[in-house]
Amino acid sequence: MITVAELAPFAPLSVLDEAHLARLAEVGSEAAYTDGQRLLVEGGRAERCLLIAQGQVVIDARVPGRGEVVVQTLGAGDLLGWSWLAPPYRWHFGARAVGPVRAIEFDAATLTRFAETDPEFGHALTRMMLTAVLDRLQATRARLLDLYADPVEPHVRAGR
Repeated sequence: MITVAELAPFAPLSVLDEAHLARLAEVGSEAAYTDGQRLLVEGGRAERCLLIAQGQVVIDARVPGRGEVVVQTLGAGDLLGWSWLAPPYRWHFGARAVGPVRAIEFDAATLTRFAETDPEFGHALTRMMLTAVLDRLQATRARLLDLYADPVEPHVRAGR
């Protein structure tokens, strides 16, 4: 079982008070992944979320004709997996370990049950997950800007 002391240092969990951290600790379990191992499969059933304790995970998306394209790299302290929050409860992206990864996993059905029975916990949990979604959205936006930037534009500005 995971302890409150193990969860407390993680920045995404700072929105939770000690009682809510204790609830979260009740359902947390340790997980380990090896280099190249899939943590999430795009389109697969979203039944958990993870807090990365050590290592790196790449989030990827399947792109026809290009295979799996890396969208973002996550590391220690990052939250992974928000697709369990809304129907159809399928992963929107895939994720793969880069080197060994240790994580804390949380069962989505239990988190949902806790959130329904304790609206204050549910609100804090939703805020925490929404922050992760917004971070992911901003990272994806930055990546798209890099991919589709006009390579001529910097030279035009420099010549002014």
